[in-house]
Amino acid sequence: MIGQTGTLPDEVAIALVLNGSTVAVLMATPRDLPALLCGFAVGEGIVTRHDHVSAIEVIPHPNGIEVRGRIPADRAAAIDARRRASVGPVGCGLCGIESLDMAMAEPPKVGPANPALACRVRDAVTALDTRQVMRKQSHAMHAAGYFDARGLVTLREDVGRHNALDKLIGAMGDTDVTCGGVVMTARLSIDLVQKCAHAGIPALYSVSRPTKAAVTQARKCGMSLCTVAPDGLIFYAGKDEETTF
Repeated sequence: MIGQTGTLPDEVAIALVLNGSTVAVLMATPRDLPALLCGFAVGEGIVTRHDHVSAIEVIPHPNGIEVRGRIPADRAAAIDARRRASVGPVGCGLCGIESLDMAMAEPPKVGPANPALACRVRDAVTALDTRQVMRKQSHAMHAAGYFDARGLVTLREDVGRHNALDKLIGAMGDTDVTCGGVVMTARLSIDLVQKCAHAGIPALYSVSRPTKAAVTQARKCGMSLCTVAPDGLIFYAGKDEETTF
């Protein structure tokens, strides 16, 4: 059988540029790109507010897409820190140490999760599955959704789980997210915990399991971290840790 490519998702090189400096090059689905840039900047701690990212432009190139934005001058130091850290993999000892420290850095503390979320998360998972338009077309997409006591509020999809979360964070803007949580379709890694913490989101759920590093990080910053398993909710951080109910 020959596979048909018409329904497969697009995956394009996306360069995220702030104040003229490239902060990341990602392979991502070429949709919701202003939200991707804004959410990346917030989730990585480059800025603390969504409205710090302005003048966003999406510029197509033959080999990919450049997404440009401006941030206040006093936040530009965070770009320089990321640039120094990125040198590590090519063998610079000092920069390598800085890269490791940055990867494992503790994000800001978050407040306690809304207790009502545990009662609504299964509904949110169902709604996430129902509303994943691109996944239904391609069967090859991740999703991140924001929900609160009312249910699923919004979601974003991407071929990459990190990109999906960045797009979600960017789409939420500077609304109050402290009463809700994020539900994802993917394994919960330490960087997803860090992104949610920088965005002020106190709860992170998934239909998959977390890594040990993600659990450690979530406990340190006060975040609820939970797997929505077929036989119950497994809390690894927050509520009664490492319990099923």
